[in-house]
Amino acid sequence: MCVTCGCSDDGEAKITNLETDKAEHSHTHTLPDGTVITHSHSHDTHIEAPQIHAKIHNTIISLEQDILAKNNLLAAQNRGWFKGRNILALNLMSSPGAGKTTLLTRTINDLKQQLSISVIEGDQETANDAKKIKETGSKVIQINTGTGCHLDASMIERGLQQLNPPLNSVVMIENVGNLVCPALFDLGEQAKVVILSVTEGEDKPLKYPHIFRASDVMILTKIDLLPYVNFDVKKCIEYATQVNPQIKIFQVSATTGVGLDNWYKWVTKN
Repeated sequence: MCVTCGCSDDGEAKITNLETDKAEHSHTHTLPDGTVITHSHSHDTHIEAPQIHAKIHNTIISLEQDILAKNNLLAAQNRGWFKGRNILALNLMSSPGAGKTTLLTRTINDLKQQLSISVIEGDQETANDAKKIKETGSKVIQINTGTGCHLDASMIERGLQQLNPPLNSVVMIENVGNLVCPALFDLGEQAKVVILSVTEGEDKPLKYPHIFRASDVMILTKIDLLPYVNFDVKKCIEYATQVNPQIKIFQVSATTGVGLDNWYKWVTKN
């Protein structure tokens, strides 16, 4: 049991390559000497490495191990991998239903002539959102976390092996819908982007300060619905900058396209 957020630390994530329709489970272990081992169980081959399992599963691992330290080690490796390939990696985070996938598909379609964008899609179950991404023509990998409420660096490491994004491109990581745990886990991204819709409360930055404090960008979505909801944009921006004075804020509608140019300029600039 993960002492950080309650997720299963040794649980398995299922990674599905929508190009091949092959799925595999993977999980990560840290040995007493600090060695980090991530290995998978492929559905089509069912091949395992007995020598690795013998070493891992016969090892007593303290339940008090530093989960975040293990994650940060892998995140640093991911960050180096991205940097070496000149890939911009963005970690998109929000509560469920805030409009991450809609914004992502619109962004891919509008920028596909300028940028090569690949996607790592995170959900507890189903590949529904990954299928929407695939319709844009973008490369996409689905990671299902099962009982887990966030992606972690080991899942991204495995996903990148399947995704194989091109050099000089962008990787958008759509995290599991959650405003708590995703903020705690570094994935190796260059920037965290928190997405908040006007159908939520304007006080979300105060209720969930860590994710807004950890983010480089806040995107306020669904602004085309402002005439129909009770949402104070001025207060929301005030609360966000109160928590994080450096946060960059974009107000957009992925449906009408309003405000998207500024978001696109930020992506292409970075």
